[in-house]
Amino acid sequence: MTFKELGLIEPLLRAIKDQGYTKPTPIQQQAIPIVLNHNDVLAGAQTGTGKTAGFTLPLLQRLSEHPKKGKTHVRALVLTPTRELAAQIQESIYTYGKYLPFKSTVLFGGVKINPQIVTLRKGVDIVVATPGRLLDHISQKTIDLSHVECLILDEADRMLDMGFINDIKKVLNILPKKRQTLLFSATFSKDIKKLADSLLDKPQLVEVARSNASAKSIKQIVHHVDKSRKRELLTHLINMGKWTQVLVFTRTKHGANKLTAQLDKDGISAAAIHGNKSQAARTRALKEFKQNKIRVLVATDIAARGIDIDQLPHVINFELPNVSEDYVHRIGRTGRAGNKGVACSLVCVDEFEFLKDIEKLIKKNIEKVTVAGFAVDRSIKAEPINLGGNRQKQQRSSNSRNRSRNRNK
Repeated sequence: MTFKELGLIEPLLRAIKDQGYTKPTPIQQQAIPIVLNHNDVLAGAQTGTGKTAGFTLPLLQRLSEHPKKGKTHVRALVLTPTRELAAQIQESIYTYGKYLPFKSTVLFGGVKINPQIVTLRKGVDIVVATPGRLLDHISQKTIDLSHVECLILDEADRMLDMGFINDIKKVLNILPKKRQTLLFSATFSKDIKKLADSLLDKPQLVEVARSNASAKSIKQIVHHVDKSRKRELLTHLINMGKWTQVLVFTRTKHGANKLTAQLDKDGISAAAIHGNKSQAARTRALKEFKQNKIRVLVATDIAARGIDIDQLPHVINFELPNVSEDYVHRIGRTGRAGNKGVACSLVCVDEFEFLKDIEKLIKKNIEKVTVAGFAVDRSIKAEPINLGGNRQKQQRSSNSRNRSRNRNK
């Protein structure tokens, strides 16, 4: 199967060729013809499967089929959970639409709104936005969504986890009822299915991996270690393996800052990326990481959405996520588009229950590897992990979903 056989037009084929891509990924093979046929889509795909191109390419072609004369209106809206992901999608639209006349823009918070207003006044065909900033524009009447022909919700599961459901409903209320809607999600929870039922009209299901599965191209390893020695083990692994471009996850913003400072003291260049960082700082850190100017990027779950590096070799869970589905999202940053990747989790006794929940979710036991010199002190007892009220509720909800899945297997 080639991109030409999928029915894509010549300007898109040229742009694809410029990027060096020759064969579509499974999600692209399935989704592109459906979108071109104007059907709604409910797609389940892990990160790194090429899903962004899976909706960007047919979206651009759909707009090309019916060019509008006169004033430029917003004809397509892409909603995403985070700034980084929004920027990544905008970059994809620019890359694949380079030989087409469409104008696009990205709207997210953390930056001044006035330049965005100026761009919208000039007229754009495609808007990529985070829900909060989009609602800001709607409230100020600086954007007109009455001409939207296609709505795309990317990483819908993450948007629900982040509490955006009410924002999404507000946006839906002002969009034209007659439109094409595409919903992409890495996991299919009951909440996602409920949202899909309310949004989509006779959708076609596209699923390239088992729901909640972890990519086969990723080698998953657990290193049991005492909590007090996690940073020491991380430094050991990076230095012994001569690793570069290591994405490390922590549970909290404070933890990300603390670990970054410790790694710098150990002679390992690192930067943190999380919600308390300015957008400029987040963008700079990600750029330096991609350019190999820093070896380690320490991130929280929310900030890491949209980190798209073709051959990211290592993802480290310095702390396991308390919401099991987040593990799938985290490790999906490596092993992308068929490349091999390694995901290591540094697990202390406090996190054993989290590990059990994750293994239930992905339906496999993760390989346990003991690193010489880092044997666990068995006398240490587990202590409660302070998650905060909302995250505790999320964890109970996640555990409940996991138990329900296991009962229904």
